[in-house]
Amino acid sequence: MADVARLAGVSSQTVSRVSNGLSNVDAVTRDRVRAAMNELGYRPNSAARALKTGRFRSIGVITFTLSTFGNMRTLDAIATASAEAGYTITLLPIEMPTQGQVSGAFDRLAEQAVDGIVIIIEAHILDQAQVSLPSGIPVVIVDSDAGDQYSVVDADQAEGARLATEHLLSLGHRTVHHVAGPNSSYSSVRRTTSWRATLERAGAVVPEPIVGNWSAESGYRAGLELAADPAVTAIFVGNDQMALGVLRALHESGRVVPDDVSVVGFDDMAEASAFWPPLTTIHQDFSEVGRRCIEMLLHEIDDHERGVGTSIVPTTLVLRSSTAPPPA
Repeated sequence: MADVARLAGVSSQTVSRVSNGLSNVDAVTRDRVRAAMNELGYRPNSAARALKTGRFRSIGVITFTLSTFGNMRTLDAIATASAEAGYTITLLPIEMPTQGQVSGAFDRLAEQAVDGIVIIIEAHILDQAQVSLPSGIPVVIVDSDAGDQYSVVDADQAEGARLATEHLLSLGHRTVHHVAGPNSSYSSVRRTTSWRATLERAGAVVPEPIVGNWSAESGYRAGLELAADPAVTAIFVGNDQMALGVLRALHESGRVVPDDVSVVGFDDMAEASAFWPPLTTIHQDFSEVGRRCIEMLLHEIDDHERGVGTSIVPTTLVLRSSTAPPPA
């Protein structure tokens, strides 16, 4: 820093202000200091800055799996929001959400000096594993069913399922069949519960849901089973990937979508508009989920205390060509 100050003809304090992005330096001086930094190959020492400010400008992310579309989109949104706030992220996937693995992940992140942690593991899984989160570091969980123990952010799973089911009923379908995600997933259970409640409020028959595993292949198997029943005219599928498998099964079975059977998905993945026919689905705003996660976490970091709050991001129905009134 002293070398930069001598070359630029300024004080070390001015160099410090420029390197920290402070605004109380005029443009000409700032440009001269940056030119001296470039000429000398100077880079601010982040470790020294962290010791002085108590901030590492880093956020840890613990996640159970990277194989699901939702987790990947959420992680991408968190990384983008972190970068916009001037933070880096350290990703730590774990094989199983056990007390040992989650605690071990916290310890490893603490060693790498992060300011806060986002957990993309559903709270009921943490509860089942009897995981107690260490105190002393801000934490936000991506899951709207975490109760009052944590700060949480999630999309409105129940509202999305209600919108999907009500849309199909409004077209004149007497009931709506459901291809659900795995019972181990909170999001899946929340969507299934809302689907069932919506049918019950409408006085419609509630069929037994078929449980898949989020994959297109499990949707295909469920679709073959549903296609064999001529009474099936409307299907709400727990995610777009399974919906793709359902569409294939219906096509192969000679059931025309949407003339014979209407299909609604969930997630609004980028490829949903390219399905045949283009898929009516529920849009989850993963970018907003990520933004709110970082906003809530930085608020806790700034306040130097662990907060408890819930932020639910609305879901919306996206109408495309895979739904229509039932056949006459």
